[in-house]
Amino acid sequence: MSFFIPAAYADTAAAGPAGSGFEWVFLIGFLVIFYLMIWRPQAKRAKEHKNLLGGLQKGDEVVTSGGIAGKVSKVADDFVVIEVSDTVELKFQKQAIAATLPKGTLKAI
Repeated sequence: MSFFIPAAYADTAAAGPAGSGFEWVFLIGFLVIFYLMIWRPQAKRAKEHKNLLGGLQKGDEVVTSGGIAGKVSKVADDFVVIEVSDTVELKFQKQAIAATLPKGTLKAI
């Protein structure tokens, strides 16, 4: 079978390419870009959302992640009761609050 594929024999073991440290520049550059474009903005958004949830008070006008707008009527540790109309109150987890609205926004809608 040796007439199909010629045998290749190496004289010595081939040494790997000599590293000049240039590959470290690419790795560090990639990590810096990853930090600036992905990690830092996500951490900033999470911190802002945590501050938003920590500052919720009775009477705040909010919008949930599902798009329901209402006024906060009760705040507990993990849940918020939102008054959607005069007779309808809905209970949501705090994490479902997406944003607060300026005062008077619900009357304008």
